[in-house]
Amino acid sequence: MNPAYLPVALDARDERVFDAVRELLAQQGMQMSMDAVAQHAGCSKQTLYSRYGNKQALLRRVMQRHVGHATGAMLRALRGDDLRGSLLQFATDFLEHFNQPHVGQACRLIAADAAQFPEEARRLYRHGAGALTLHLAEWIETVCSRGLLRHDDPHFMAELLLSMIAGQDFDKQRFHTAHRDDAALRRRWAEFSVDGFLRAFAPQPSPAPSSNQPRSSS
Repeated sequence: MNPAYLPVALDARDERVFDAVRELLAQQGMQMSMDAVAQHAGCSKQTLYSRYGNKQALLRRVMQRHVGHATGAMLRALRGDDLRGSLLQFATDFLEHFNQPHVGQACRLIAADAAQFPEEARRLYRHGAGALTLHLAEWIETVCSRGLLRHDDPHFMAELLLSMIAGQDFDKQRFHTAHRDDAALRRRWAEFSVDGFLRAFAPQPSPAPSSNQPRSSS
């Protein structure tokens, strides 16, 4: 994993500021201001600028830490020897994370603000979903090299797997349509998507050894 995404120890002030940013993203999206962050965190705006630089830099640091925790928890599931079991745990963790109300709300508000704040949106994607895809592609490449999956473009494979896991559930939530709103339904979908991925990229069977024995004539 990129060291930039590894969680580092924060002091109490950092924790308050980062918590305030996450809460405001879920309430206001990228419309949030440094004044609002300062008020929620109980510090001055001058302190924010001197400590973090600007709003963009603060968002980047918060996203890197968020990705470090969320991605780290998901990718830890991929360290096991059981390929299906590891992928299934990864898929379940992914669905559970993105079904948290504050995560879903923040994603919807950020998407709504993306046209108004394109550069900030690109940064958030790069440090969020983009980083997760890259980490997953690295792992898939390793698994392919061990012969456990058919070798193909690992980045395409990672993007396809994440798309299969996500399905249409997040769009259904966005449009207030019935979705997989309990753990049992999400687990069933995780199994379906993982098994479909494993079938699609099952390793090619080894060719049967050729026999050098001369045929007998009768």
